[in-house]
Amino acid sequence: MARVTVEDCIEKIENRFDLVLMASHRARAISSGAPINVARDNDKNPVVALREIGDGKLSPGDLREDLIHALQKHVEVDEPEAEAAPLMVNPNAQSQIELGAEPQFDRMTEEDLLRGLEGLAPPPEPEEETE
Repeated sequence: MARVTVEDCIEKIENRFDLVLMASHRARAISSGAPINVARDNDKNPVVALREIGDGKLSPGDLREDLIHALQKHVEVDEPEAEAAPLMVNPNAQSQIELGAEPQFDRMTEEDLLRGLEGLAPPPEPEEETE
């Protein structure tokens, strides 16, 4: 029988659901070979995890972060952004882009857009003649 009660652990982690999640995560970590912060006293891993939480040997914030990190499938890494790619200038172009000048964009009318979209659509299938 565990010598730790839920009331001891609830003082550290208020939510019982969070307590179960964190204690089970810690018990799995212990079975994977993580060092134990309290004497084992022939207890099983879940009891040792609850005793560590109840004795305050583990910070609830650290447990929560460790649990979240273990559940993440994709961990975002803050990497410095690469410098902007240099402008590609066509050497055959009539006018060169000046540094600091506003870029020029091609403008298209709505009619030109519709004509272009009609060209992308597959032609209608011919209707079969019935005799």
